[in-house]
Amino acid sequence: MSEKYYHGVRVMEEGAGAASSVNGISGLQVVVGTAPINLAEDPAAAVNVPILCYSLTEARKKLGYCEDFATYTLCQSMYASYIAYRVAPVVFINVLDPARHKKDNEAKEYGVVNSQVIVDDLTGILKNSVKVKTGETVLEENKDYILSFNTQERLVITLLSEQTEALTSVSVESVSIDPSKVTVEDIIGGYDVQTGKESGLEVIRQVYPRTGVVPALLLAPGWSHNPDIGSVMLAKSRNINGVFTAECLLDLPTEETRLYTDVARIKEKSGYEDEQGIVLWPMVEVNGQKMYYSAIFGAMTAYTDASNDDVPSLYLSNKPLHVDKAVLEDGTEVFMDREQANTLNGVGVVTLISENGWRSWGNNTSVYPAGQDIKNRWIACRRMFTWMANSLITIYHDKVDSPANFRLIESICDSENIRLNSYISAGKLAGGRIEYNEEENSVENILNGQVIFHIYMAAYTPAEDIVFVLRFDPELLRDSLTGGAA
Repeated sequence: MSEKYYHGVRVMEEGAGAASSVNGISGLQVVVGTAPINLAEDPAAAVNVPILCYSLTEARKKLGYCEDFATYTLCQSMYASYIAYRVAPVVFINVLDPARHKKDNEAKEYGVVNSQVIVDDLTGILKNSVKVKTGETVLEENKDYILSFNTQERLVITLLSEQTEALTSVSVESVSIDPSKVTVEDIIGGYDVQTGKESGLEVIRQVYPRTGVVPALLLAPGWSHNPDIGSVMLAKSRNINGVFTAECLLDLPTEETRLYTDVARIKEKSGYEDEQGIVLWPMVEVNGQKMYYSAIFGAMTAYTDASNDDVPSLYLSNKPLHVDKAVLEDGTEVFMDREQANTLNGVGVVTLISENGWRSWGNNTSVYPAGQDIKNRWIACRRMFTWMANSLITIYHDKVDSPANFRLIESICDSENIRLNSYISAGKLAGGRIEYNEEENSVENILNGQVIFHIYMAAYTPAEDIVFVLRFDPELLRDSLTGGAA
């Protein structure tokens, strides 16, 4: 019989299910960096392509996951998004290439214990490179042994066949990925004219065509503190696919920016004066692991948006952060009071303060204080305009190439006014309307296939400075003493 026959009562146990996540795309994170792809099912398929993941399980399968955040920077955002905030999806772009970023491990003898060999002195081993020998005999995978990784990401060789039962040791030769060989140039990437392939930040162009979702936040925790990378991120945030825009989360280097008084100078030196940039300082620590602030801030942003009907209208300042400490790269703790944190806000930097737990602190994009236009200065205002522009492109794409008649114009005006009014009634916009001006849409324009609409909208500014004026009123004292008698 092909199936086992059961009769009676049986009980099976399973592990606790992972807590469900909130899903949203208005704060979609696109994260560029390195992943432990030797732990993935297909390491070669995880290089320089956008990979959309809805859970840590999916990320483990497609990219690999470990908590060596300093070495594998994508894992910072995996932890922040799937574990700390339980928000999805996230797009990852891994630049670590096993064909280039690798090192050879010489053959070495390992002892066999209970038919298993644990290669405990090496990390990053690529399964397809492993050669197991006994003497001069080469053992065959899936016949003589199988390969797996334990919870410490070490390779485990489990011997299977009868001819290996008596073995006390085997020789193991392998190749490991080498993340130390990944460079700034790998993160920046580019276009190879010989192969037609894109790499690094250039792969952002592929996110929408491949996944159908529009990038909202560009991150490179562990890398964006390099101003060469940060400047390219800002450039790539505009004109994505010729039409879309995104915001960039940019860390400042805590090795160089050790004091809060250094921040303004380093921000200026880095050239971060752009409305699409959100500059962050310092780093954070979670469960004993250092992590770049951008990873936590990106997850918190995506979670805030998803919990707000997937609309980025809420300000991200004074929001709880799931972190234990604010730190520098060397682990030195940072404690700022509100006055010091406000100094950073005044130069266009978002930081964090500890008041009833750690909280984000700051509402200005990196364009401030050089630029003070309302639309570009305030983070939520800027993000609402970016999101509105991107959503108009995706929502009305199906209208492109329709006959330019009154029915089309009326349909767009009606549907957009309904959408804007819904945001106004929900408190997500202060006001908004769409207009079609016949004088602006001349016969010549119509004949050339162009139809122009104007959308007017106002996003809310933050109640950043709430002032209570206290005054001593002697009349109240007199009334108290006299019982109100004249």
